Amino acid sequence: MKSLNEDLKTGQFKQVYLLYGEEGYLKRQYKERFTKAMLPEGDTMNYAYYEGKNVDVKEVIDLAETLPFFSERRLLVFENTGFFKSAGAELAEYVKEMPQTTFFVFVENEVDKRSKLYKAVKAKGRIVELSAQDEATLKRWVAGIVRKENKQISENCIVYLLNKIGTDMENIQRELEKLFCYTLEKESITKEDIDAVCVTQITNHIFDMVNAVAEKKQKKALDLYYELLALKEPPMRIFFLLTRQYRILFHVKDLLHKGYSRKEIAAKAGLHPFAAGKYMEQANYFKSRELRLILEDAAEIEQRVKTGLLTDNLAVELFLVKYAAAS
Repeated sequence: MKSLNEDLKTGQFKQVYLLYGEEGYLKRQYKERFTKAMLPEGDTMNYAYYEGKNVDVKEVIDLAETLPFFSERRLLVFENTGFFKSAGAELAEYVKEMPQTTFFVFVENEVDKRSKLYKAVKAKGRIVELSAQDEATLKRWVAGIVRKENKQISENCIVYLLNKIGTDMENIQRELEKLFCYTLEKESITKEDIDAVCVTQITNHIFDMVNAVAEKKQKKALDLYYELLALKEPPMRIFFLLTRQYRILFHVKDLLHKGYSRKEIAAKAGLHPFAAGKYMEQANYFKSRELRLILEDAAEIEQRVKTGLLTDNLAVELFLVKYAAAS
């Protein structure tokens, strides 16, 4: 991101940019910032936007060959086209010889680094992966947004907020806007404010359920389950997420035994670095053998539901009661 910010600051732009990765908020922010920086406000004559997998490459090249109208550059923005997975060969050849007045910005979720277009963009322009941000970065980002609103929030409250709403930056921004409205007359944001207006993500709700089971807090586990039912979550979706949680814990437990670091565990288990720390802590509640037995039992329960031997609601209740029961 440092290179992108430097280009925006100096106005010395590469002809082609590829922004890819899982953090949608950052991709949207940089896409908008480059569009505003490269073209005068309201310049629609020299701007084109393409989205989806049915983009006509010949049409793109024809437009890219057109000189800009009373402007120093023409900008074409592409989003989620799949060009970097397949069908980008023709455009790859064009990128090598494109006019100096034409600029491309590609925004993609996934790319194949072996593709011809990826290699062409790497040679001609700048490629930046905008992946999920780590805990320290998210905490600084949230603190900065809160300061801009002339409010205060403690580090403990920021961690509490992230634990409750997750690490997706788009969602964090939406929840912060709700908090700012709710605390309009207050200087500081508290845990009580967060609980009052912020929506707990279902994955974090499931995480709390597993914690309650591990701590043998049967009533709390069932209360959390009934809360999800009240939110119209289907019992088998809840059960699927519970099972998924235990499967991740089993994987994390194995990686911990092998001596991997938090960063390595996050990469190998496909977790956000912030979430990896939570899973590592939760894994300490369980023994590997216990997690294996839970997963085997979950598979059997699912089979009994599918064959009509158990109703879905009763199946989840029995599962929670069994593993949250005091030893």
